[in-house]
Amino acid sequence: MAFLDKHKKIETNATLLLVLSFLVVTIGGLVQIVPLFYLENTIEKVEGMRPYSPLELAGRDIYVREGCYVCHSQMIRPMRDEVERYGHYSLAAESMYDHPFQWGSKRTGPDLARVGGRYSDAWHVDHLTNPEAVVPESVMPKYAFLKDRMLDGEHIGDLLATHRLVGVPYTDAMLENARADFRAQADPDADTDALLERYPGAQVRNFDAAPGVSEMDALIAYLQMLGTLVDFSTFIPDASR
Repeated sequence: MAFLDKHKKIETNATLLLVLSFLVVTIGGLVQIVPLFYLENTIEKVEGMRPYSPLELAGRDIYVREGCYVCHSQMIRPMRDEVERYGHYSLAAESMYDHPFQWGSKRTGPDLARVGGRYSDAWHVDHLTNPEAVVPESVMPKYAFLKDRMLDGEHIGDLLATHRLVGVPYTDAMLENARADFRAQADPDADTDALLERYPGAQVRNFDAAPGVSEMDALIAYLQMLGTLVDFSTFIPDASR
């Protein structure tokens, strides 16, 4: 009873309740935040991870603009049913260059963290053009208009520079060649040696099988890259972390 009486005093005194609540939140926050200052890095470095190529980054912006993250997560949890369905659980390093990250909180459609290479470019074109034609039960909107919206990459260098400001390690060479790399990745006849040196593993081809570089090209380039940078057949988790 004595404890309840003391608790009643706190509940009936708004100022005291506010002060004590602030104190509890402060202590809890310090317990979680302070240890991070003593860690050299909070994300395990993983071989194969690199910044997005200009075309992939443009595609990612379209993905975000169209709200794809609302129905599709990009975070496979380390649970048996998820790993068996989608593939290896997601690593923090796979989102280290995402601003903002695309983990998501809802799955109306499947998780896309490992969608790269799972379907052909033609399948993606058909799916984005008319989802129900490929997946009859789909409730996804149609994105056929992406194929008609062309991109010239005029400001792609500025986009890379903006991401460099928030920590993405784009080099001066990457910024200087951003527009050329942007166009080259969607052109199978282009000289892509320099592009592939800057962005190892970048997939080069005409993704939507139509002339020019469209928003469809960029989005499919991004989707086909997801989950392909890390070789999980050789990946060994760092047991010291």
